[in-house]
Amino acid sequence: MRDFRSVDKVFNGKPTLEGAGVRLHRVFGYHELPQFDPFLMLDDFGSSDPDDYMSGFPWHPHRGIETVTYMLHGSVAHGDSLGNSGIIRDGQIQWMTAGGGIIHQEMPERQPDYLRGLQLWVNLPRRDKMMAPRYRDIARDACPSVQTKSGAEVRIIAGRFGNARGPVKDIVIDPGYLDVRVPAGACFEHALPKGHTVFAYVVEGAGTFDSRKESLPAGRLALFGEGDAVSVSAGPEGVRFIFVSGQPIGEPIAWGGPIVMNTQVELDQAFREYADGTFIKK
Repeated sequence: MRDFRSVDKVFNGKPTLEGAGVRLHRVFGYHELPQFDPFLMLDDFGSSDPDDYMSGFPWHPHRGIETVTYMLHGSVAHGDSLGNSGIIRDGQIQWMTAGGGIIHQEMPERQPDYLRGLQLWVNLPRRDKMMAPRYRDIARDACPSVQTKSGAEVRIIAGRFGNARGPVKDIVIDPGYLDVRVPAGACFEHALPKGHTVFAYVVEGAGTFDSRKESLPAGRLALFGEGDAVSVSAGPEGVRFIFVSGQPIGEPIAWGGPIVMNTQVELDQAFREYADGTFIKK
């Protein structure tokens, strides 16, 4: 018999100004540490008003983390110190491991209707903080989709669902990242390891995420407690959510803007190197 997880906490997030003046919705971040270990931050960015996003995220450094950008609608141009450049469009994912250091920029492109994307920050354990940076662009059709008996559609970005596996592999914390659509009146169930951090962020519609039957609308996040499975029931308009899981790292965190290390000494060193031009490791 499955031990279904209940919702420990619900997070509403808050409006935040980031980059060169981008207005976004910060679902969780620094002030919620370490509840989401190994995840650090989730931003929901975009708007129907280009003035809210066109200033973008000009050149800035990262070290000690991975950034995961998932475009729901619209496009973002990017470039980095490894020589990578391109455009992330609808349904595409960029999974970037900053490791020992990378400098990049992300500049949203003007849309005729609206722009929307999600960016998740994933921590790296001490042993991998200074690993060589790497970069992956995931095409829309590279992510398998599975239809459940209840009618739910599950798009797999990382991890497994049923017999399918997402295209993002060899990630240090071996996370799960699913984009789930559940039609009205249907239910979605997913088994996962005990001890893992698990959350669901509602993108569209509304649904109930545990036996309390509290309906969560778009823009809310459910952080689950212990158990070995999750059950979600869609509301009358259906529900779409991202479902993320990963094994906690359990290490101290020293966080300064775009850099996350284990100690203040390491953090200070990273910013000194950025200032004197030795941040990028060959």
